[in-house]
Amino acid sequence: MPNLLTIAVDFDGTLVENRYPKIGKPILFAFESLRKLQQEGHQIILWTYRSGIKLDEAVEFCEKKGIKFYAVNKSYPEEEFDDKMMSRKILADIFIDDRNINGLLPWGEVYHQLANSSSKTPEPKKKNNKLLKIFKKF
Repeated sequence: MPNLLTIAVDFDGTLVENRYPKIGKPILFAFESLRKLQQEGHQIILWTYRSGIKLDEAVEFCEKKGIKFYAVNKSYPEEEFDDKMMSRKILADIFIDDRNINGLLPWGEVYHQLANSSSKTPEPKKKNNKLLKIFKKF
């Protein structure tokens, strides 16, 4: 059974070219990759600096591209954000952002890394026979 992930993804510079406050052109394979990840059961959170009308425009743009987010700028749909009670940190397994230390990988590579890591099931640990033989000598 695959390991399903919660993936937080930035908007400007990650899904679309950075043209803030406008919406840039889609980045190659970004929306195709997210649609495929969603079809596989992963939850996608939009995690962006945008707020208000600019955030609404980004969400609408993504919906027109076939992406309906699990949550937007929160860890789960029902979360009520209170900046006096909690931090803005989103609870996710993976964060995809153009401001990563090594920048944004091409989306095809992002998809393949996530698809490969989530499809692996942990293998049972095998006994190391060489190690057992060494310890038996003592």
